[in-house]
Amino acid sequence: MKIGFIGLGNVGGKLANNLLKNNYKLVVRDLDPKLSKIFSKKGAIVANSAKELARECDVIITCLPSPKICKKVMFSKNGILQGLSKNKIWLEMSTTDQFEIKKIGLMVKKKGAFALDVPVSGGCHRAATGNISIFAGGNKKVYKKILPILKCMGRKILYTGELGTASILKVITNYLASVHLAALGEAWTIAKKSKLDLKNTYKGIAASSGNSFVHETESQVILNGSYNINFTMDLVKKDMKLFNDLSKKLKTPLEISPFVLNIFNKAQRKYGSRAWSTMVVKRLEDKYKLKFRAQGFPKELVDFQKQKKGYEI
Repeated sequence: MKIGFIGLGNVGGKLANNLLKNNYKLVVRDLDPKLSKIFSKKGAIVANSAKELARECDVIITCLPSPKICKKVMFSKNGILQGLSKNKIWLEMSTTDQFEIKKIGLMVKKKGAFALDVPVSGGCHRAATGNISIFAGGNKKVYKKILPILKCMGRKILYTGELGTASILKVITNYLASVHLAALGEAWTIAKKSKLDLKNTYKGIAASSGNSFVHETESQVILNGSYNINFTMDLVKKDMKLFNDLSKKLKTPLEISPFVLNIFNKAQRKYGSRAWSTMVVKRLEDKYKLKFRAQGFPKELVDFQKQKKGYEI
């Protein structure tokens, strides 16, 4: 089975690399020729267009920054849809809008091909080791067919139901992560002003009912001062907006979500769109002239878990 992978950025590049490690025939494409060259040296074929990649491959994977970019890659003159044919499978691994994925899915179906949304969750460090989690929505028979591929890229695989359900779940989890991150800024502010030992505070939160995945990971690079979580402010805002837009389409006004989005809007204006998302807590450091620092925390997260073949949960 030949796999095509479009989007070799922070997450996509790591997922694609895991496919190479598992000896899949891989065709790649990215707008950054440097990224494509790296994969070419590893044995991947570099496609000249998304259309060419789709024509050559049985499974086409996209991992892109936004729904807008995905639509361009799918619908352009030399896009994926132009290269799709009967029984090919398109996997959308980006964080996207469920309504858009369903619309594109209908176009894919007209080609006699299949569409699944398969977003990932767990951070770049886990994408690198193949220990990231993957949600999958779409035709269950097709899901079972591509399950071996997913097991090479992620550890915990969850089938969520029809096309679009995985994208909804992904947006929900990203929303929760954003809320936890904004709340951590306030938690660290109070801890610092109370003159607590921040290393002990980290351990205490991790051992308590207040713990979260975000604390265990992102607090480490906050306490180091690098803030390097490999995820930027504009991406958080995009994900938060997807969640807010979904609530509006469901005619369900929310309270916390718009408030947290406003916090990230302020942080983006202060530090820029490409600032690390963890810098949302730096607003409070700057405001109160504090430094959330402690010894023994890494500049960048590394997943020390041994890579294991994925499994369904």
